[in-house]
Amino acid sequence: MTGTSLEILSVYSAASGFKLKRMKKKKIDFITSKVSNKSRYIYWSLFFCFLIISSYAQAQSIDVVIQRDGTQRKESIDLPESMTYPVDSLLNDWKAKNYIKIGKDCSTADENPFFSDSVYIQRLSRIPTVMEMPYNEVVRKFIDMYASRLRNQVSFMLSASNFYVPIFEEALDAYNLPLELKYLPVIESALNPSATSRAGASGLWQFMIGTAKIYGLEVNSLIDERRDPIKATWAAARYLKDLYAIYQDWNLVIAAYNCGPGNINKAIRRSGGKNDYWSIYSYLPKETRGYVPAFIAANYLMNYYCDHNICPMETDIPANTDTVQVSKNLHFEQISDICGISLEQVKSLNPQYRKNIIPGDIKPYTLRLPYNYISTFIDNQDTIYTHRAEELFNERKIVEVKDQPVVSAKGKSKGNRTYHKIRNGETLSTIAQRYHVRVSDIKKWNNLRGSNIAAGKRLIIHK
Repeated sequence: MTGTSLEILSVYSAASGFKLKRMKKKKIDFITSKVSNKSRYIYWSLFFCFLIISSYAQAQSIDVVIQRDGTQRKESIDLPESMTYPVDSLLNDWKAKNYIKIGKDCSTADENPFFSDSVYIQRLSRIPTVMEMPYNEVVRKFIDMYASRLRNQVSFMLSASNFYVPIFEEALDAYNLPLELKYLPVIESALNPSATSRAGASGLWQFMIGTAKIYGLEVNSLIDERRDPIKATWAAARYLKDLYAIYQDWNLVIAAYNCGPGNINKAIRRSGGKNDYWSIYSYLPKETRGYVPAFIAANYLMNYYCDHNICPMETDIPANTDTVQVSKNLHFEQISDICGISLEQVKSLNPQYRKNIIPGDIKPYTLRLPYNYISTFIDNQDTIYTHRAEELFNERKIVEVKDQPVVSAKGKSKGNRTYHKIRNGETLSTIAQRYHVRVSDIKKWNNLRGSNIAAGKRLIIHK
């Protein structure tokens, strides 16, 4: 390979804000065959790194062909962030670790069967929904994504839905909302209760702090009710109902849930006042363009997973739980030590407490425990509250300020401060003699550079 030019590529993934840029070509003369082999190794290493990172870039977006008015154009749509979560991260939740597992009889195939467009159209039309579930190439792209590369995530979500869907259905039904909205958290968080987006949205329903507070969720340094599955679900139901009162179109509602009403209103204005999601599609933010198609695809897969040979992970339904009111400061470690329940389980049942502390001194808060531990807590609560209290709650409520003389830079006490009003004819020397201090000290205390002083002004003197 003597005289061969090696082009070194610096590759960055477009989805992560990276850039693909070429570095200057470097000519490397290979003198021996050993050096030649080494260069081949470097070349192929760089090549495979390029392929891996490029595939990651593609994993963050999908390419679709948009047909409109007899013309075609290609565009890249950003995936909802939940579609980028690896299965391992979803299984990290304590509830998933203890109650979800791959079944021995599970027969999930590696390959996704091929179906024609007409089959997808027919199946979508058979789902009993109030919301419109149309089919097009964009929707198919997301169905293929869930049914192929994300089939393990779908297997997890089918299992996790046993925990959360009953909560979703109860709140949606109470507000007379379409029950198919129960799959919105599939798009928002992949049913991961501890999910936090790059933008700072949190919980199953991915509330931003501002919206969460509007809908009555408490968010501060100790409490984050966005992570409480029950409270966040009821807040989300109220928010969705308010959005429908504005748009009267469910696809616009869930698009607004994703990117905010402001962006939807701008898209409507730019489209000439059209009030249909697919009519304002091109004016929406990139991620929102994929949001409604992903929602339709999620509804499809959660109903037709068997036809795609996807097997739900096995789910052991957790024991019943109940709640008690806590009216004193309480740390999860106090509960774990005295009641004999694992710290991780207490955290999993009470995800809204950010620092494992229930600030009951402020106001009564709710603690959720397995039903068989409730009586243990009630019988031992006096012991629980005092156990390791000084160690776990060591913040000082009162701090005494000691009245000590101010110490100068040289380590000498500055004593008490007084103020001297300069009279006509006085100099720094006469003032220093009067107070038995040095001229240099007066200059330092008053930030004076020279010895000139003006009558009527005040000088700081430390006796």
